[in-house]
Amino acid sequence: MWGLHSLAMETRELLKKVRQVEIKTRGVVNQIFSGEYHSVFKGRGMEFSEVREYQYGDDIRSIDWNVSARFNHPFVKIFEEERELTVMLVVDLSRSGDFGSARQLKNEIAAEICAVLAFSAIKNNDKVGLILFTDSIERFVPPKKGRAHILRIIRELLSFDPKGSGTNIKSALEYFNHVNKKRTIAFLISDFIDDGYDRILRIISRKHDVIAVELSDPREEELPNVGLMKLRDAETMKERWVDTGNPQVRAEFQRYWQKRKAERKSLFVRSKVDAIPIRVDRPYIKPIVDFFHLRERRL
Repeated sequence: MWGLHSLAMETRELLKKVRQVEIKTRGVVNQIFSGEYHSVFKGRGMEFSEVREYQYGDDIRSIDWNVSARFNHPFVKIFEEERELTVMLVVDLSRSGDFGSARQLKNEIAAEICAVLAFSAIKNNDKVGLILFTDSIERFVPPKKGRAHILRIIRELLSFDPKGSGTNIKSALEYFNHVNKKRTIAFLISDFIDDGYDRILRIISRKHDVIAVELSDPREEELPNVGLMKLRDAETMKERWVDTGNPQVRAEFQRYWQKRKAERKSLFVRSKVDAIPIRVDRPYIKPIVDFFHLRERRL
């Protein structure tokens, strides 16, 4: 009986958390993102319809060179705007997400950001799906519409207990590419403490609209001066003693993370992937709003 009572308490607590996230994030969506999501993403999902002969004034970038060569006359591709878009939330739930030096952990911030994006999508009648990954694919929720579906996604994010502890972004992107044949808006939400995903990122960004949501905590990038300190890697569980009182040690640590950040930024630029940097010790709304405004200016 105690086991059933405990389970019921856990379920009630989870539903309460889901409701809190819904209230908080739907308010943000209604106040800040009304219309912006639509203007940024609608019209970016285009589906091939047919070819026709080139007419004066047509954009030369739409010329179908294969057909034109066959008929020895220029033809252009005609596209139609898709009536609905698909948004896929690809979320890193590795153990490094269980860290947070401010009020919330990285994984908790990730859940709220997912809720904001998902509610923005369903306001525009788009479908939303979810991929949860660590060093393997942990869960796939196929894209659907509706409030009940979004609440299920939030529930999964808040309650899921991953089997893996590491991070394999390459595997997650390969899986995403396999299950999404049509053009999709993909929000890749991670702290990006991983390597080896450069090539697959470039491949999928040619077909899909990929946005990297970078979660970071300042305590992971800068050591405090507190003397001898034991550090443990949340993913490998390896421990080592570090003398944080040594200025050279602190400077080297900071240089390492700055180098990784610069390399990641360069990769995103080369891959034509937009990035939203989120620091967990600061409100996440402003970086997301800045991203939407940047996208609007580029349209």
